[in-house]
Amino acid sequence: MTGDRGEERSVQEALRRNGRSRAFTEAEDVFSALLADPGVQEARARVEAAETELGRELCARLQPFQDRYDQAVRDGDAGGLAGLCAGKHGRWGRVCVLPDGHETSMEEPHWGRTSEGRSIAWVGSAPDDW
Repeated sequence: MTGDRGEERSVQEALRRNGRSRAFTEAEDVFSALLADPGVQEARARVEAAETELGRELCARLQPFQDRYDQAVRDGDAGGLAGLCAGKHGRWGRVCVLPDGHETSMEEPHWGRTSEGRSIAWVGSAPDDW
């Protein structure tokens, strides 16, 4: 009898995993279809252009923060890096080089450089599971 219960639990767990797997697959299909929509692609392109333009506009004023960040990375200055904003861009990740709390203290959007070296500014933060 104990073996039957164990087997039954294993089957139930396998069914739960399969159901979750199917749900994730279906969700990915929905997201893919949504992101492929021409209207969504156009909106995404407009947002990216606005972020790039604002990033360029803020570059002269915020470049010293990028310089401090670059220096802290070169020096391995964990203390200098620890005080940085944890804001995360949905596409570029954690590239904000401004101090933590800058949205209220400086009233500035997030700002940094993409992996391609372009200045970028954005509002809000992507969730950590992106």
